[in-house]
Amino acid sequence: MRSIKLQFLIQALAFSLSRFGEQRKAKMKLFCVGVFAAFVFCKVVAGFLDFNETELSFIEAYEYGVSKLNYNPLMVGLTLIPSAGAQGAVCLDGTLPGYHWHRGYGSGANSWLIQLEGGGWCNNIRTCVYRKKTRRGSSTYMEKQIPFTGILSEKAEENPDFFNWNRVKLRYCDGASFTGDSENKAAQLQFRGQRIWLAAMEDLMSKGMRYAKQALLSGCSAGGLAAILHCDEFRNLFPRTTKVKCLSDAGLFLDAIDVSGGHTLRSLYSGVVGLQGVQHNLPRICTNHLDPTSCFFPQNLISHIQTPLFILNAAYDSWQIQSSIAPPSADPHGYWHDCRLNHAKCSASQIRFLQGFRTQMLNAIKGFSMSRQNGLFINSCFAHCQTERQDTWFADDSPEIRNKPIAIAVGDWYFDRAGVRSIDCPYPCDKTCHNLVFR
Repeated sequence: MRSIKLQFLIQALAFSLSRFGEQRKAKMKLFCVGVFAAFVFCKVVAGFLDFNETELSFIEAYEYGVSKLNYNPLMVGLTLIPSAGAQGAVCLDGTLPGYHWHRGYGSGANSWLIQLEGGGWCNNIRTCVYRKKTRRGSSTYMEKQIPFTGILSEKAEENPDFFNWNRVKLRYCDGASFTGDSENKAAQLQFRGQRIWLAAMEDLMSKGMRYAKQALLSGCSAGGLAAILHCDEFRNLFPRTTKVKCLSDAGLFLDAIDVSGGHTLRSLYSGVVGLQGVQHNLPRICTNHLDPTSCFFPQNLISHIQTPLFILNAAYDSWQIQSSIAPPSADPHGYWHDCRLNHAKCSASQIRFLQGFRTQMLNAIKGFSMSRQNGLFINSCFAHCQTERQDTWFADDSPEIRNKPIAIAVGDWYFDRAGVRSIDCPYPCDKTCHNLVFR
């Protein structure tokens, strides 16, 4: 695997063999996972990342937080958008939105990567009021600096294709994947995700993005859904001569039946869409024939997106297992408790249920995968968000399908070096996964 990566780096970046070999030689033994403003350390044990159950939401909320213990990531400061206030483009609590930007240079000076932050949703007044007192609903609580790793890394040996691009992390503080536009005056809540998206793009265009020769809109989890929802809008910001594509990491949320026969995620999405006025900003090609909640599910959107789109997703998405397929609310007797925490403890019937979820995912992307402009990387892992973690994006032992790691697959697709429609064999065949296991 290392020789493949070295060869790629030599050909694509003329990067030093010796330097690359020295920096990638050590295997990742310890990782740190960012939880809110602090880092919680977890060990890799037999190929699994070990978390307690309540930390799963933090994987989504702090997806950039995994790297080597002795790793010294680039820290990038928060920039608030001063013009956003006059446009009503504010966080849940009315504070200004913001982003983190590391300038591109050299061959990447006119290339832009916009990463939309993830972090779940709020679907009722109670959860949104709680959220506005956190960094997911207020810039007051946002970190003033965050680490740029994985697809945001500035090191060629860690991020071979995008290391010298303008790389932007747009913070998520609306709770509806940057799509809502309403308010609740009684609860002092502003649902202005769509306005935040527009204000951020306007601000970045004024700072040089309008001159982009290449652009990639990406995002993880709720940000991955947002990358799908805003993909064609992003394309339309630029002239046709600009190369524009989109990447959704862990954003393929399925309208799945949970273990009780209910629709946990549909119920959540229905609340988000109704509360935050999302329906007005959903693609009309979908809402013309489906209800608004259905049009918040990417499976009903992806085949209609005109801009080239890459879908990266774990076939056994950890967040969806925890919060959509087998949440405690659908499992009152706890039959799924151990399986939900550790797939190695699933019974044969539970594994069959999860294989059915994988089949549903593959069926959802059938039409999408027929377009040659689109890309796929569906690995049979128990994971969630793989672009901003260095260990899963590009490392000695990073996940791969047919000897190709995620970073190389995305780069091959973006730069048209090769078509990429990689679908893994079913669990348990993939031995390269960095599976998540919860305490």
